[in-house]
Amino acid sequence: MIRMPLATASLLAIAISLAGCGDSKDKASAPQAQAPAASAAAPAAGALDEAASKAVIKHYTEMVYTVFSDSLSTAKTLQGAIDAFLATPNDETLKAAKAAWVAARVPYLQSETFRFGNTIIDDWEGQVNAWPLDEGLIDYVDAGYEHALGNPGGTANIIANTEIQVGEDKVDVKDITPEKLASLNELGGSEANVATGYHAIEFLLWGQDLNGTGLGAGARPASDYLEGKGATGGHNERRRAYLKAVTQLLVDDLETMVGNWKPGVADNYRATLEAEPVTDGLRKMLFGMGSLSLGELAGERMKVSLEANSPEDEQDCFSDNTHYSHFYDAKGIRNVYLGEYTRADGTKLTGPSLSSLVAKADPAADATLKADLEATEAKLQVIVDHAVKGEHYDQLIAADNTAGNQIIRNAIAALVKQTGAIEQAAAKLGINDLKPDTADHEF
Repeated sequence: MIRMPLATASLLAIAISLAGCGDSKDKASAPQAQAPAASAAAPAAGALDEAASKAVIKHYTEMVYTVFSDSLSTAKTLQGAIDAFLATPNDETLKAAKAAWVAARVPYLQSETFRFGNTIIDDWEGQVNAWPLDEGLIDYVDAGYEHALGNPGGTANIIANTEIQVGEDKVDVKDITPEKLASLNELGGSEANVATGYHAIEFLLWGQDLNGTGLGAGARPASDYLEGKGATGGHNERRRAYLKAVTQLLVDDLETMVGNWKPGVADNYRATLEAEPVTDGLRKMLFGMGSLSLGELAGERMKVSLEANSPEDEQDCFSDNTHYSHFYDAKGIRNVYLGEYTRADGTKLTGPSLSSLVAKADPAADATLKADLEATEAKLQVIVDHAVKGEHYDQLIAADNTAGNQIIRNAIAALVKQTGAIEQAAAKLGINDLKPDTADHEF
């Protein structure tokens, strides 16, 4: 894609203006991250400590491995909760499965900053976390449901049919298996056809959120998974098979990614990254931070939904868990810079950090970025606090919620400002053309 990077000074000025006014009305398509090219400007002689930089990159690869390992373990816990729900579908077991899904999101979201600098993750991510999705591809929907314009599979309803029509083609979906579901992603060429991943599971557990920008999440009854007396929804045997298969695929995909980052494997991606020149490794770390901060989180995940006042464009639209999605995305950016991560079991991973390298080169640049990262987290904490009190993200973006809209703008502005500081920090390490992905958004 064509990137339109902004100079650091411009980013800072725009962040200030964003805090008091609306954004443009141009909605961009989802970003297609690319592997960042090698730096055109090498650091000044003696400015970059080779051994210290290698230690930072090695610790980064250990962090990636740890975060994905936690994502896998919590996905397996989710799988166990779903198995218990399918064995005895009732309100209590459904509630437990939903809680396990929310918990599984916490480590995974902190992995998203790794995505943009490492194409092995970005190429894989669509099967695991693609959104928004046309839920009519998967299951029954409300009569007023509107799928993405021009999507031939937007109302296919895999669960209700053993064969679906997509344009002029008929697709056999009699057997619902992980492999079959994976083959249905982007069916008919539409990115809205998402058959797998966290959000497909989310829809199957919560159902549609029919509350618009009002209070409330999806309210799928547990009886949609009963067989026999009291069953609702229809085609329950296939719905049960779909939920089981899509959860197994999530576990399988996460196992694959853990293997890519496992230590002590001579030919996996982790070993390759650790063997690269240090400037390449540092660039990937910083590019991932800046691109998630700017184009993805500030742009695709917040700016788009705010400008359109659209709950359909929020990250976790079925569960109303979006406040935590944004918070933990930003937490992942901060983790990479500080070289720290709090594991799912509460223990803390720490080690050599980008912060230590930048502080050695320019203490002021390090202090600025750390302050900006903290300020961003505080702005996103406000969104979390409102959700905990009952005013969720989809309510904050309502057209008539002036105060709520401003809360979102404040968070976007903080993300834009911190991206400028990320570019400044990168320059102190000799990476003068970081060019974080804007996803074609203007801020």
